[in-house]
Amino acid sequence: MGKIFRVGKEARFSYYERVKGKVFVKKKAGVLDPEGATIQKALLNLGYREVGAVRSGRVFELELETENPKEAEEKLREMARRLLANPVIEEFRVELEDGVKN
Repeated sequence: MGKIFRVGKEARFSYYERVKGKVFVKKKAGVLDPEGATIQKALLNLGYREVGAVRSGRVFELELETENPKEAEEKLREMARRLLANPVIEEFRVELEDGVKN
């Protein structure tokens, strides 16, 4: 059954269920991560001596109008390749709401 939901100020009707997913983006190995280095130094200064290397990253949470998890995964990968991650210096992974990691 369809759902009504708001987008901005407009309400619209959707015949699709929504699949939630996440895209995790981080710098590739060998690429400098000044933010990670700063966080590592701050943690060491706070007394967390057991902290080794720190790598920073970003997480994007998205909802897609589809009932097909395979389609949602493909769309998330496409979005990551086209916009969310810089393929020259970053890598990404996709995770659907049910916890399946890809």
